[in-house]
Amino acid sequence: MFDHLRLSIIIPLYNVEKYVASCINSLLDQNLNPIDYEILIIDDRSTDNSVSIVRKFESSYPNIHVHSQANAGVGSARNKGIDLAKGKYIYFIDPDDYLASNVLKPILDYTDDHDLQILTFSSVGTTNTALYDSSSNTNQKFTIDKMTGIDYIGTIGYKNEVWWYVTKRSFIKDFRLKFIEGRWMEDAIFTTTLFIKAKKMAHLSIDAHRHVKVEGSAMTSKEPKHYIKVIYDNGNAAKEFNKLIEEVNNSENSNLKCLSRLKTRQQSFVFFMMIRILKSEIRFKEVKAIMNSMTEIKVYPLNKFLGNDYKGFTYVLITRVFNIKYLYYALFLILNPFLRMKN
Repeated sequence: MFDHLRLSIIIPLYNVEKYVASCINSLLDQNLNPIDYEILIIDDRSTDNSVSIVRKFESSYPNIHVHSQANAGVGSARNKGIDLAKGKYIYFIDPDDYLASNVLKPILDYTDDHDLQILTFSSVGTTNTALYDSSSNTNQKFTIDKMTGIDYIGTIGYKNEVWWYVTKRSFIKDFRLKFIEGRWMEDAIFTTTLFIKAKKMAHLSIDAHRHVKVEGSAMTSKEPKHYIKVIYDNGNAAKEFNKLIEEVNNSENSNLKCLSRLKTRQQSFVFFMMIRILKSEIRFKEVKAIMNSMTEIKVYPLNKFLGNDYKGFTYVLITRVFNIKYLYYALFLILNPFLRMKN
């Protein structure tokens, strides 16, 4: 028996009445004693039935705690969860995603046994909201390779999101890491910052997480103001990555493959920002200002984008066109009126 909570699971909640019960049920269907973990739900002023759903769970399960805050975004909700967490480890999950059954115990056991700061695991993208059986034999013995986060990025690569790993809470606290509030792509900055500071992390080849593809989610919303905000927040993420790349450059464990992958990720924000711009209601004057700012911080032209994670004829062709600034401007002026109407 553990003399403290092993795990704090943090869920930011906002208008997910169709999915949140499935998420919570999956977290309860784990081979962990309820006294060993807590589920912290941070409501961001939902306007649908989400709160009443999670309050019913809270009244039935003593390890579920619901907290409310002013509508401040997912980054703020996760930060509040970090402040409230009492577990040895922290896991972030989105309320429209869920876990396979009985995967948390082996994840925590391996993290404990190997004294890891971060343990990653496998995720499956799906539209199925009841894919509870893991394709992995969770009772088998897994082999893991412990490495630094910089070596992990260089060797294995990584996802931006926060729902495919558990982290030691003291590790987050020691570096005073927080999510940037009020911006999208905050998870990419948080994950990358966390990884490059890690001295002991590994991947466990266990099929654990289900990422549910939801139409009309925050990142797929085409509401004009939101769509433009995501454009600017992609640009901000590219700027923030300059600091992270510099940190790896100055590290004792600097790794050329890691640097290459980080520069690719950085320029991916610019590439997909440029795609969004073509379909947005943004004015041409603003487009030029954005592209000039990307040039100033040396993330445009896209000379590091192709290769690591983005290959193939389509990416090559689009990148070549995008890298000729005045051709991109012409493309915007010609296509934007039609794409904007379609969008």
